[in-house]
Amino acid sequence: MNTRTHTFEGETATVTWSKVRCIHAEVCVHGLPGVFDAKRRPWIEPDQAESADDLAAVVFNCPTGALHLTEGPEEPTPEHNLVTLAPDGPLYVRGDVTVVDAKGGTVVRDTRIALCRCGLSQHKPFCDNSHLGQFEDPGMLGDTTALKYAGEATGGLRITLVPDGPLRIEGPLTCDGADGASASGTKTALCRCGASGNKPFCDGSHRRVGFEAP
Repeated sequence: MNTRTHTFEGETATVTWSKVRCIHAEVCVHGLPGVFDAKRRPWIEPDQAESADDLAAVVFNCPTGALHLTEGPEEPTPEHNLVTLAPDGPLYVRGDVTVVDAKGGTVVRDTRIALCRCGLSQHKPFCDNSHLGQFEDPGMLGDTTALKYAGEATGGLRITLVPDGPLRIEGPLTCDGADGASASGTKTALCRCGASGNKPFCDGSHRRVGFEAP
C-alpha cells in the first residue's frame, strides 16, 4: 500500500509523515508547535525542537503511526499490546504489531496504528476519519467471552485482514473500552464493518451487510 510518506530532514533527526495514515489527532502540533505547523511549508521543521529527545517524545506519541523518526532516538517497542476503542472512532493499537493480508503478506509492522472499525475508510485497514459524522459507537466492550486465551501470552500481535470480514487477532492483547473496562486474551476477531452488535468483536454481521474489503 502506498502510504504517501514524506520526509523532513534535520541536523539531528529526520521525521517521516504518512499522509494516508494521518487523521489529524494534533498531538504533534500541540506538543511542539514550533516544529509542527500545518499552516507553514514545510509544515515539519525538525531543527526547531530544542533537542532530538524532545522531538522523539512527541513523534512517539502520535497515535496513528503517521509520524516516525528515521534518524534520531530509536523508538522502544511497548512491552504489552493494547487496543483502545475511541468513541465514534477507530481502534488505536500499540505494541509489537504486524498487520498481514489474507496471503500472509505484511501490510505494515509498527508500534502505533489506527485501524478503521466503521467500515467506511477509503484507505482500509487504516482509519481516514470517514467515521466523522457517520459512525456512532460509545466505545464500550461488548461480551468479552469473544476474547479468548489460546497459546502463549507473550510476544507480538499478528492482525490478519480477513477478506470481506473482520480483523483476526493472534497474540497477547489487552482491549480497553472508553469507560475504563478492560479484557485480555490471545485470540479474537474484531469488527471492521461497523455493524456488529457486540463491538468491538465480530459477530458475523459483515455477511449480513455485504461488507467488502480486501
